[in-house]
Order: sequence, then structure tokens, then C-alpha cells
Amino acid sequence: IGALSAFCRIHDVKINHVKPHGALYNMGARDKDIAHAIAQAVYDVDPSLILVGLSNTLLVSEAEAVGLKAANEVFADRRYEENGQLVSRKEADAVLTDTDEAIEQVVKMVKENKVIAKTGKEIELKADTICVHGDGAHALEFVSKIRERLTKEGISITKLGG
Repeated sequence: IGALSAFCRIHDVKINHVKPHGALYNMGARDKDIAHAIAQAVYDVDPSLILVGLSNTLLVSEAEAVGLKAANEVFADRRYEENGQLVSRKEADAVLTDTDEAIEQVVKMVKENKVIAKTGKEIELKADTICVHGDGAHALEFVSKIRERLTKEGISITKLGG
């Protein structure tokens, strides 16, 4: 983060947020020590950065505990466990591939702060930002249709932090 920050300063570009990737993101969601280490590292580089983490997880709460702004992230194209964690990609139905299903999930998360877990149970979460995996076969269609639907619902799309 420090190297990227220095590079951006040289080119007069400001970093807005940090999102750990992959396994580090998932470990930060579940492990308080890892979440704290990530949050503290981001704070030490730039306390004005927004730390993005899986909604309602330790990464978000630890970011707030060290004095960072945090963004609760939800996933348009992933199923959820009852505990709010993402269903492992090792499971056959972990990734949503139906555009309409993904759109309905996003609308529910954004408007109601709820999602239907893989068990059918409705769980609460907070949606500050939405992730669509760019490597998915339907990513471009998902983003386009989600944007269209959210606009139709009167929901404005803005950058993190305003």
C-alpha cells in the first residue's frame, strides 16, 4: 500500500480505498488478529483511506476500531452462508450465474439490508458497495443490468466516500 501510495503521489493521483484480495480478504473477515493487522497497516499508510470488507465482519469492525472509515461490501454474484460469510467457491452453487437472480439479490441487499442465505434464511447485512467478479462469464451483463435496475429503483450510484 505504501509503494502504491508513493507511486500515486508522484502522478498526482489519490487512492480512495483499499480492498484486500482473495484469501487475505476472507481471513480478515474471520480472524480478528488478521483483520486488525490489515486495518492498522492501512491506517498507518493513510488514515483517510476507506477499508473495504465483507459486510458485517471483523475486517469492517477492526477498521472502525483503529479509526478508519469502512465500507461494507456485498456480492452480486455470490451466495451467502447463514453467518454472513460467502459460500465457498468449492461448492457447486456458490456463484450466481442467473442475471435476474443476481439483480434481485442486489436490490434486496441495497434496499432492505438483507440477503437470502443458501439455506433460505433471510439474514441482515449492510451494503455500502457492491462487488461483481470481473472474471465471471456474466460480469459485464450483471453490471449493466444491476446499474439499470438500481437507477430504475431510484437508487443513486456514487463513488465510495461520496
